[in-house]
Amino acid sequence: MKKALTTIFCIALALCFLTSASIAAEKREKFGSDKRHDIANRVKFKPSTEKIRWKMVMPWSKGLLFYDIAVHFADSVRLASAGRLDIKAFSAGELVPAMQSFDAVSQGSAQVGHDWPGYWKGKNEAFVAFASVPFGLDAEGYNIWLYEKGGLELMQELYGQFNLFALPGGQVGQEMGLSSNKRATKMEDFKGMRVRTPGWYMDIMNNLGASVSPLPGGEVYLALERGVIDAAEFSSPAINYPMGFDEITKYAIQPGVHQPGVQCALFFNKDAYEKLPEDLKWIIDICAKETQLWSYNWINSLNAEAIRRFKEKIEFVKMDKETLIEFRKKTKAYLDEVKAKYPDVKKVLDSQEAFTESFADWRDARSGAAAWPYETYIGGRITE
Repeated sequence: MKKALTTIFCIALALCFLTSASIAAEKREKFGSDKRHDIANRVKFKPSTEKIRWKMVMPWSKGLLFYDIAVHFADSVRLASAGRLDIKAFSAGELVPAMQSFDAVSQGSAQVGHDWPGYWKGKNEAFVAFASVPFGLDAEGYNIWLYEKGGLELMQELYGQFNLFALPGGQVGQEMGLSSNKRATKMEDFKGMRVRTPGWYMDIMNNLGASVSPLPGGEVYLALERGVIDAAEFSSPAINYPMGFDEITKYAIQPGVHQPGVQCALFFNKDAYEKLPEDLKWIIDICAKETQLWSYNWINSLNAEAIRRFKEKIEFVKMDKETLIEFRKKTKAYLDEVKAKYPDVKKVLDSQEAFTESFADWRDARSGAAAWPYETYIGGRITE
């Protein structure tokens, strides 16, 4: 009898444990879900048979890798649609001047464009936030914010004001810092320096005491060579290298805090986009995401080689920690002023900053797992 009671007690205890575990498990739902699954699970459209021809315009010349990114998207669409949607790419000046590409698509002269959104700062200051923000989102941050934290909706809302539908269309990561003939590692070193840079970074550098000009990319080499400017930033190492800045400068001042992540966009004439068959809209969406992924991998693979070549001719110097902290403070003060002046900027930057805050715990927890070469890591360099 005693043995039987013991057995019953053990069974009851086990059942209680299983029930408790089950209740605990029931309290936690699945942590995430793919919102697209339900749409894909019940496809209600058929492949279209219509052949459509579109024109793509952009601010890029054929010598810039940004042009190749735009063409990559057009190629992806052509391949995925088996030629049913054929997008012909026109470089800057071929169909419209570089800085008229936005208006050309908005008005319907072309159906699609590719850009760095900051070029349209004069139309709405908030475009800069979707391109690059000093000390702002890096490539990983842009991807998560755009696709998972409401950034894409804000992007489409902004472009929508101009009869455009937009998608992320190329992320090339952090830019190189200043190519310079003056060594600068401390805040005071920038005072009086003549610098080429556009956008918000131009204003920030001016506030630091530099003298800044937003020269077009094609004029930078000559300005450096003739001593009109002391330093210039333009883009990623792989994009900078063919421009030959290392032939006429002594230093590369790092890091590129002005653009931790360079985000490009694809923008479509809204009327043309809405007329597309449903299957082609999905092809555009998926090919834009593929271009976003490919561009980052492609450019950064090239960056690694470009940096090695740069190091053969110029010295890489880094701003010290105190300078970077002070730089960050000056940037925060400037961006707060811009937010106060432009409601659209405030909406976008507040969203980005909220994401940055929410991501901070994970960024901290994973710190120390940077993929440095073995000797570098055991030498004490454990974070990036």
